[in-house]
Amino acid sequence: MRFASIGSGSRGNATVVQWRDTTILIDCGFSAKELKSRLQPLELEPADIDGILVTHEHGDHISGVGVSARKYDIPVWMTVGTAHVFNGGKLPSLHRFHAHDTFEIGDLQVLPYTVPHDAREPCQFVIQSDAHKLAILTDAGSITPHIIEMLDGCDGLLLECNHDPHMLAIGPYPPSLKTRVGGRLGHLSNQQAGALLEQIDTSRLQHLIAMHISEKNNQEQLARDILSQAMGCDPEWIGIADQQLGFTWRELT
Repeated sequence: MRFASIGSGSRGNATVVQWRDTTILIDCGFSAKELKSRLQPLELEPADIDGILVTHEHGDHISGVGVSARKYDIPVWMTVGTAHVFNGGKLPSLHRFHAHDTFEIGDLQVLPYTVPHDAREPCQFVIQSDAHKLAILTDAGSITPHIIEMLDGCDGLLLECNHDPHMLAIGPYPPSLKTRVGGRLGHLSNQQAGALLEQIDTSRLQHLIAMHISEKNNQEQLARDILSQAMGCDPEWIGIADQQLGFTWRELT
Protein backbone atom coordinates (compact mmCIF):
# COMPACT_ATOMS: atom_id res chain seq x y z
CA MET A 1 0.00 0.00 0.00
CA ARG A 2 1.18 3.52 -0.73
CA PHE A 3 -0.23 6.92 0.10
CA ALA A 4 0.38 10.61 -0.54
CA SER A 5 -1.14 14.02 0.09
CA ILE A 6 -1.85 16.66 -2.53
CA GLY A 7 -2.41 19.32 0.12
CA SER A 8 -3.26 19.54 3.82
CA GLY A 9 -4.48 22.55 5.76
CA SER A 10 -7.27 25.08 6.08
CA ARG A 11 -7.08 25.97 2.35
CA GLY A 12 -7.77 22.45 1.13
CA ASN A 13 -7.23 18.77 1.91
CA ALA A 14 -6.95 15.58 -0.13
CA THR A 15 -5.12 12.30 0.53
CA VAL A 16 -4.48 9.54 -2.02
CA VAL A 17 -4.27 5.86 -1.05
CA GLN A 18 -3.39 3.14 -3.55
CA TRP A 19 -3.17 -0.64 -3.37
CA ARG A 20 -2.98 -2.96 -6.37
CA ASP A 21 -5.56 -1.72 -8.87
CA THR A 22 -7.47 0.51 -6.45
CA THR A 23 -6.91 4.24 -5.93
CA ILE A 24 -9.02 6.27 -3.53
CA LEU A 25 -9.09 9.94 -2.59
CA ILE A 26 -9.91 10.93 0.96
CA ASP A 27 -11.58 14.35 0.86
CA CYS A 28 -11.31 16.84 -1.97
CA GLY A 29 -11.05 20.46 -0.94
CA PHE A 30 -9.70 21.57 -4.33
CA SER A 31 -11.35 22.50 -7.61
CA ALA A 32 -11.47 19.94 -10.42
CA LYS A 33 -8.77 21.87 -12.29
CA GLU A 34 -6.54 22.04 -9.24
CA LEU A 35 -7.14 18.37 -8.43
CA LYS A 36 -5.88 17.41 -11.87
CA SER A 37 -2.83 19.65 -11.48
CA ARG A 38 -1.98 18.41 -7.99
CA LEU A 39 -2.26 14.74 -9.03
CA GLN A 40 0.26 15.11 -11.85
CA PRO A 41 3.40 14.93 -9.65
CA LEU A 42 2.07 11.57 -8.42
CA GLU A 43 1.68 10.44 -12.05
CA LEU A 44 -2.06 10.13 -11.60
CA GLU A 45 -5.08 11.46 -13.45
CA PRO A 46 -8.51 12.09 -11.90
CA ALA A 47 -9.82 9.22 -14.05
CA ASP A 48 -7.57 6.87 -12.06
CA ILE A 49 -9.55 7.51 -8.87
CA ASP A 50 -11.98 4.72 -7.98
CA GLY A 51 -13.75 6.58 -5.20
CA ILE A 52 -13.79 9.68 -3.01
CA LEU A 53 -14.25 9.24 0.74
CA VAL A 54 -15.52 12.31 2.59
CA THR A 55 -14.77 12.90 6.26
CA HIS A 56 -17.21 15.79 6.81
CA GLU A 57 -18.86 18.76 5.15
CA HIS A 58 -16.44 21.61 5.91
CA GLY A 59 -15.33 23.39 2.76
CA ASP A 60 -11.62 22.62 3.02
CA HIS A 61 -12.53 18.92 2.78
CA ILE A 62 -15.56 18.82 0.51
CA SER A 63 -15.67 21.92 -1.72
CA GLY A 64 -14.33 20.11 -4.79
CA VAL A 65 -16.16 16.82 -4.36
CA GLY A 66 -19.29 17.56 -6.38
CA VAL A 67 -17.66 19.08 -9.46
CA SER A 68 -14.82 16.52 -9.59
CA ALA A 69 -17.17 13.57 -9.08
CA ARG A 70 -19.40 14.73 -11.92
CA LYS A 71 -16.60 15.74 -14.29
CA TYR A 72 -14.63 12.52 -13.87
CA ASP A 73 -17.53 10.18 -12.98
CA ILE A 74 -16.11 9.21 -9.58
CA PRO A 75 -18.28 7.43 -6.96
CA VAL A 76 -18.47 9.18 -3.59
CA TRP A 77 -18.84 7.78 -0.08
CA MET A 78 -20.00 9.92 2.86
CA THR A 79 -21.91 9.42 6.09
CA VAL A 80 -25.67 9.78 6.15
CA GLY A 81 -25.29 12.95 8.21
CA THR A 82 -22.74 14.49 5.86
CA ALA A 83 -24.89 13.61 2.84
CA HIS A 84 -27.85 15.31 4.51
CA VAL A 85 -26.05 18.67 4.57
CA PHE A 86 -24.00 18.26 1.37
CA ASN A 87 -24.80 21.08 -1.04
CA GLY A 88 -22.45 20.27 -3.91
CA GLY A 89 -25.18 19.18 -6.31
CA LYS A 90 -26.30 15.77 -7.49
CA LEU A 91 -23.56 13.16 -7.62
CA PRO A 92 -23.28 10.44 -10.29
CA SER A 93 -22.92 7.77 -7.60
CA LEU A 94 -23.40 8.43 -3.89
CA HIS A 95 -22.90 5.75 -1.23
CA ARG A 96 -24.19 6.69 2.22
CA PHE A 97 -22.85 4.96 5.31
CA HIS A 98 -22.89 5.33 9.08
CA ALA A 99 -19.61 5.98 10.85
CA HIS A 100 -19.47 2.46 12.30
CA ASP A 101 -19.98 0.71 8.94
CA THR A 102 -17.15 -1.20 7.28
CA PHE A 103 -17.08 -1.52 3.50
CA GLU A 104 -14.79 -2.25 0.58
CA ILE A 105 -13.68 -0.25 -2.43
CA GLY A 106 -11.88 -2.54 -4.83
CA ASP A 107 -8.90 -4.10 -3.06
CA LEU A 108 -9.15 -1.83 0.00
CA GLN A 109 -11.17 -2.28 3.16
CA VAL A 110 -12.46 0.96 4.68
CA LEU A 111 -13.14 1.28 8.41
CA PRO A 112 -14.72 4.64 9.27
CA TYR A 113 -14.74 5.79 12.90
CA THR A 114 -16.42 8.63 14.72
CA VAL A 115 -14.52 11.71 15.91
CA PRO A 116 -15.49 14.73 18.02
CA HIS A 117 -15.71 17.63 15.56
CA ASP A 118 -18.24 20.38 14.91
CA ALA A 119 -19.90 18.79 11.89
CA ARG A 120 -23.08 16.79 11.25
CA GLU A 121 -21.69 13.22 11.26
CA PRO A 122 -17.91 13.53 10.99
CA CYS A 123 -15.66 10.52 10.68
CA GLN A 124 -12.11 9.57 9.89
CA PHE A 125 -10.82 6.41 8.26
CA VAL A 126 -8.61 3.39 8.74
CA ILE A 127 -7.69 1.88 5.37
CA GLN A 128 -6.60 -1.76 5.28
CA SER A 129 -5.01 -3.95 2.64
CA ASP A 130 -4.15 -7.62 3.04
CA ALA A 131 -1.18 -6.85 5.27
CA HIS A 132 -1.20 -3.18 6.26
CA LYS A 133 -3.22 -0.66 8.21
CA LEU A 134 -3.15 3.05 7.40
CA ALA A 135 -4.89 5.35 9.88
CA ILE A 136 -5.94 8.94 9.28
CA LEU A 137 -6.92 11.34 12.06
CA THR A 138 -7.55 15.02 11.44
CA ASP A 139 -10.33 17.41 12.37
CA ALA A 140 -10.89 16.13 15.88
CA GLY A 141 -10.93 18.31 18.95
CA SER A 142 -10.18 15.64 21.52
CA ILE A 143 -9.05 12.04 21.87
CA THR A 144 -11.59 9.34 22.72
CA PRO A 145 -11.16 5.68 23.72
CA HIS A 146 -12.67 4.74 20.35
CA ILE A 147 -9.99 6.72 18.50
CA ILE A 148 -7.27 5.01 20.52
CA GLU A 149 -8.74 1.61 19.70
CA MET A 150 -8.93 2.35 15.98
CA LEU A 151 -5.39 3.71 15.68
CA ASP A 152 -3.73 1.04 17.80
CA GLY A 153 -1.10 -0.99 15.94
CA CYS A 154 -1.23 0.88 12.64
CA ASP A 155 1.57 0.71 10.05
CA GLY A 156 1.10 4.29 8.85
CA LEU A 157 -0.47 7.24 10.67
CA LEU A 158 -1.51 10.62 9.29
CA LEU A 159 -2.03 12.65 12.45
CA GLU A 160 -3.38 16.16 12.90
CA CYS A 161 -1.04 18.68 14.52
CA ASN A 162 -3.16 21.72 13.87
CA HIS A 163 -1.91 24.26 16.36
CA ASP A 164 0.40 25.21 19.15
CA PRO A 165 -1.79 26.39 22.05
CA HIS A 166 0.40 29.40 22.83
CA MET A 167 0.54 30.52 19.21
CA LEU A 168 -3.23 30.11 18.95
CA ALA A 169 -3.75 32.17 22.11
CA ILE A 170 -1.66 35.12 20.91
CA GLY A 171 -2.43 34.73 17.21
CA PRO A 172 -4.65 36.73 14.84
CA TYR A 173 -7.86 34.69 15.11
CA PRO A 174 -10.88 36.35 16.76
CA PRO A 175 -11.76 35.00 20.24
CA SER A 176 -14.70 32.95 18.98
CA LEU A 177 -12.54 31.15 16.41
CA LYS A 178 -9.78 30.55 18.95
CA THR A 179 -12.35 28.94 21.23
CA ARG A 180 -13.66 26.78 18.40
CA VAL A 181 -10.25 25.60 17.18
CA GLY A 182 -8.98 24.84 20.68
CA GLY A 183 -12.23 23.31 21.93
CA ARG A 184 -13.22 19.67 22.30
CA LEU A 185 -14.95 19.74 18.89
CA GLY A 186 -12.18 21.65 17.14
CA HIS A 187 -8.70 20.57 16.09
CA LEU A 188 -5.88 18.65 17.75
CA SER A 189 -2.90 20.56 19.10
CA ASN A 190 0.68 19.32 18.86
CA GLN A 191 0.49 18.29 22.50
CA GLN A 192 -2.73 16.33 22.04
CA ALA A 193 -1.20 14.50 19.09
CA GLY A 194 1.88 13.65 21.15
CA ALA A 195 -0.26 12.41 24.03
CA LEU A 196 -2.18 10.15 21.63
CA LEU A 197 1.02 8.51 20.44
CA GLU A 198 1.84 7.61 24.02
CA GLN A 199 -1.49 5.77 24.34
CA ILE A 200 -1.36 3.57 21.24
CA ASP A 201 0.84 0.70 20.09
CA THR A 202 3.33 2.26 17.65
CA SER A 203 5.61 -0.78 17.36
CA ARG A 204 4.59 -1.37 13.71
CA LEU A 205 4.63 2.28 12.67
CA GLN A 206 6.62 2.83 9.47
CA HIS A 207 5.45 6.35 8.66
CA LEU A 208 4.13 9.18 10.84
CA ILE A 209 3.00 12.34 9.07
CA ALA A 210 1.93 15.58 10.77
CA MET A 211 -1.24 16.81 9.03
CA HIS A 212 -3.48 19.90 8.84
CA ILE A 213 -0.80 22.21 10.27
CA SER A 214 -2.12 25.75 10.72
CA GLU A 215 -0.16 28.34 8.75
CA LYS A 216 -0.95 30.97 11.39
CA ASN A 217 -1.00 29.06 14.67
CA ASN A 218 1.77 26.49 14.34
CA GLN A 219 5.25 25.77 13.02
CA GLU A 220 6.46 22.56 11.42
CA GLN A 221 9.40 22.24 13.81
CA LEU A 222 7.14 22.55 16.86
CA ALA A 223 5.01 19.67 15.58
CA ARG A 224 8.09 17.60 14.77
CA ASP A 225 9.59 18.17 18.20
CA ILE A 226 6.45 17.09 20.07
CA LEU A 227 5.85 13.98 17.93
CA SER A 228 9.49 12.89 17.96
CA GLN A 229 9.62 13.25 21.74
CA ALA A 230 6.58 10.98 22.06
CA MET A 231 8.07 8.47 19.61
CA GLY A 232 11.66 8.68 20.88
CA CYS A 233 12.91 9.25 17.35
CA ASP A 234 14.86 11.79 15.31
CA PRO A 235 12.61 14.78 14.53
CA GLU A 236 13.53 14.48 10.85
CA TRP A 237 11.87 11.04 10.71
CA ILE A 238 8.51 12.76 11.22
CA GLY A 239 6.91 13.62 7.89
CA ILE A 240 5.12 16.90 7.22
CA ALA A 241 2.06 17.40 5.01
CA ASP A 242 2.40 20.82 3.41
CA GLN A 243 -0.57 22.98 2.39
CA GLN A 244 0.75 23.59 -1.11
CA LEU A 245 2.75 20.45 -1.83
CA GLY A 246 1.28 17.82 0.50
CA PHE A 247 3.83 15.01 0.52
CA THR A 248 4.86 12.52 -2.13
CA TRP A 249 4.34 8.78 -2.13
CA ARG A 250 5.11 6.84 1.06
CA GLU A 251 4.98 3.06 0.97
CA LEU A 252 4.09 0.47 3.58
CA THR A 253 6.19 -2.65 3.19
